[in-house]
Formats: sequence, structure tokens, C-alpha cells
Amino acid sequence: MHASPDMSPADAPLLGRVAAGDAAAVRECIARYGGLVYSLARRSEAGGDVEDAVQEIFLDLWKSAPRFDANIASETAFVAMIARRRLIDRRRTRGRRPSTDPVAEVPAIPDEANLPDTCAEASQAARALARLRPEQRQVLLLSICGGLSHGEIGAQTGMPLGTVKAHARRGLLSIRAALLGVQQEDLP
Repeated sequence: MHASPDMSPADAPLLGRVAAGDAAAVRECIARYGGLVYSLARRSEAGGDVEDAVQEIFLDLWKSAPRFDANIASETAFVAMIARRRLIDRRRTRGRRPSTDPVAEVPAIPDEANLPDTCAEASQAARALARLRPEQRQVLLLSICGGLSHGEIGAQTGMPLGTVKAHARRGLLSIRAALLGVQQEDLP
């Protein structure tokens, strides 16, 4: 909807101001509709994907703002419709991805004696990885070798997302300390 001549830009609908490129309107739009968009995304998405979904929804909202017409729907309904469509698109995209089968066991770390061409750092990293707690090693191997996200690792292992992230962080810090030849407590 376009503002009438006797209407100041601040009185124009928020999405109309967003469509016009008003930076203050963009911030106001995030403040006004952020909770709605986040709650819709949280119902539809799992784990760390919620923030990605919210970002995609707002990007789509900026692109779609010129199509807003107050004669058809309220701004809130328009924002909810954009969010709903984006979330459906994300679900459909996920449905097309090949599923990952649960890993029965953690892949074995190769014996460095059988790998003549490995460099000293790779051997040192493999030794550090082998010394990790089994949960930390499992999370890092699934993440690094398996390419799984923290949410996917949690789903496959049954660990809560926060636990997966903690194991990954602690494992990486332990490996870093081993590679630097320092105690983990001495790291910044």
C-alpha cells in the first residue's frame, strides 16, 4: 500500500517503509515481528536451524515487502504468511535431502604405523584424538568425518544438543592443547 500525500513517511505502514529502504523501519520490523517469526520457526525447526530459518524469513520479508497491501491483510498476517511459506519450503528441501543412517559405531582411528606418508602433525593429532573421552571422540568424528551438524549428531546419538556442543568444544580444546604442547588450562 502506498502512502497518501497527506500521510508522513512515519505514518506509512511499516512494511511500506521497509520496501522504501528505511533502515529505521527495518529495525522496527525486527523488533515488532521478531518474536512472532522466532516462535513460528521454533515450532517448525529443530535445534540450531531455528536461527537460520528466522534469518531466511526476514530476508524473504524484505524482498516481499513491496507486495504488502493493507487492503488484503494486516501486516502481522502478511509476516506470518511469509514465515509459513519459507518454513514449508525449508521442510520440503529437507525432505529431498538423502537421509543419514545412524552410525552403528565410531570409525576406528587408523594405526599410524600403517600410514607411512602421514606427517608428524597428523600423527600427533591422531594420538590426541585417540586420548579423548569416547563421547568427545564420537562427536568430533561424526562432525568432522561424517559432516553431521550438532543437531544431527544429537539425533543419532541421543545426546541433548547442549551436551553435543560441550563434547565438541572440550574435545577440540584438548586436541589444540596437545598440538601446542601445553596444558588445556594454559589456553586462552
